[in-house]
Amino acid sequence: MLSKNISNKLRQATGVNGLLSLILGLLILFLPGQSAMGVTVMVGVVFIIIGLFDILSIFKEVDENTWVRLGHLLLGLLYLIVGIFVCVNLAASATYLFLLVGIFVGITWLVEGFVELGTVQLAVSKGWTIFSAVLSIVAGIILLMTPLYGAVMLWTLLGAILVVLGIFKVAHYLAWQK
Repeated sequence: MLSKNISNKLRQATGVNGLLSLILGLLILFLPGQSAMGVTVMVGVVFIIIGLFDILSIFKEVDENTWVRLGHLLLGLLYLIVGIFVCVNLAASATYLFLLVGIFVGITWLVEGFVELGTVQLAVSKGWTIFSAVLSIVAGIILLMTPLYGAVMLWTLLGAILVVLGIFKVAHYLAWQK
């Protein structure tokens, strides 16, 4: 049995998690472009921070090989430049980010389907394994043919999932004994 203190902290965490999930999900569903740009800004800022840390690290690595330091400098500059470009043109960056996610997920689903086909002999339910593999391959091909549209659909699905999870977590928070 949990102590009263731990139980209250878990209850509060569940409530906060539920509210944040609900708010984020609603933002994605009702302001998909702006929320995508918000994520893009976060990616750009992270790239800038990584770039700055890589560049600053060359001053701490005085004992390292010159090539290692040069590599960190070049990598840091690359991250910094990409981060700045991402933040300068948010609409284009968000589009490219969605495009990359669509392509990545499409390739992942395609590979997953072929891997499943390779494990059919080991499967307990061969029919379901083949069905799942074919479905994954077809979904991967469709996503690779229309990666931007597919990524937008995945973004919308993420928003809907966050809303549903948020509602259930808030309900759990409200039903939890104080």
